Amino acid sequence: MPDARLSRNPLSLAGAWLTTLSAFSFLTYLGLSAFGLIGSPYAGIFGFVFLPACFLFGLALIPLGMWREGRRRRAGKAPWEWPAVNLGLAGTRRVAAVILLLTLVNLGIVAIAGTGAAHYMESNQFCGQVCHTPMQPEFASHQVSPHARVECVACHVAPGAAGFVTAKLNGTRQLFLVATGGYSRPIPSPRDRMPRAAETCAECHTPGRPDREVLRTYRTYADDEESTETVSTMTMLVAAIHWHARPDVQIEYVATDEAGENIPYIRVVDPAGRATEYFAEGTTSRPAGTLRTMDCLDCHNRPAHGMTLDASQAVDQAIARGEISRSLPFAKRDVVAAISETYPDAQAAEAGIRQKLSEAFGANPDTAAAIEAAQRLYRTNVFPAMNVTWGTYTTQLGHSQLPGCFRCHDDGHTASDGRIVRQDCELCHREQ
Repeated sequence: MPDARLSRNPLSLAGAWLTTLSAFSFLTYLGLSAFGLIGSPYAGIFGFVFLPACFLFGLALIPLGMWREGRRRRAGKAPWEWPAVNLGLAGTRRVAAVILLLTLVNLGIVAIAGTGAAHYMESNQFCGQVCHTPMQPEFASHQVSPHARVECVACHVAPGAAGFVTAKLNGTRQLFLVATGGYSRPIPSPRDRMPRAAETCAECHTPGRPDREVLRTYRTYADDEESTETVSTMTMLVAAIHWHARPDVQIEYVATDEAGENIPYIRVVDPAGRATEYFAEGTTSRPAGTLRTMDCLDCHNRPAHGMTLDASQAVDQAIARGEISRSLPFAKRDVVAAISETYPDAQAAEAGIRQKLSEAFGANPDTAAAIEAAQRLYRTNVFPAMNVTWGTYTTQLGHSQLPGCFRCHDDGHTASDGRIVRQDCELCHREQ
């Protein structure tokens, strides 16, 4: 049996102190987290990675120090003793004061640097600009989205240790792909790598609300000289649309394709707790595949990185906002043509759009505004280096770009009692 005093050595004592301090720090961290005093997703680096690592390292130092001390003893050396420190000497006191002061300064520097690093890693600039080329489409579209003031980590990192670890593992994989140039061009939408909406979206939004009707006006423009306007008005029944996300309703489904568009099986649990299964034509039992619970992201699949389906739609929206004047002859036609052109890079696009529209509109006072708007439309939707162009990224919201609602509401999903998932426009909206 080893001499118990073998643990009396600098290495083992340092390990014991490190293990003890790490344990107390970890318990303190858990307490602060439980009371909601630590809200940063990246605080998990300290609480669930750094502190446990220090704890384990300290434990490893204890037997390592005992082993080294045993070797010293077997070599005939005297047992280790604490060094004699005589604080009665003025020189010793000065050295101790300097060491203490420098230690406090170093701790302050490390704390400030660590806090700054954590805040920087939470920033949109870190997420979008460190990996500039691959993340440029997402970063640019986020800046002009309704979620522009929401930090990337608020949606992409789930709360808790599991969410943090998952995000870091995914980030490590992405870092390797960026370093080797092996990332996809374009970057695919992370359908299966996003946290559940209940962990992210629901922090700001209440599922199933608002319980009201919203009047929407859609304006489109013709390719004629006057860019003739057509106005369509529609009432959106928001409560009916958001019924799918109410907390007292549960919709589960199985998709047989990676994009989640082919849905042969649906299971609905209504507010009364009654479950109903719907099967697509040719399906009689639940197919193989992951049973997913429907949430916000099944329709709002690009809530912070929306891009316009095509150049025509983008120009319609810009004219409706007053960014491109209809007083310009053939404004709609010529702007669409300019931003639909293939350019080798962003700089060539800026110059090409300016040249084409300057030639088309001449010295009209509205020409400069139209050029600026057209360049912005291109800049936030087309990224040649990533093979991103009009229609590369689409949304399931509604049914204007992808099947959206019609994945289920197709009059083809039938229950055993004969009920169907209806394809009825007035379930969600009414034309005026």
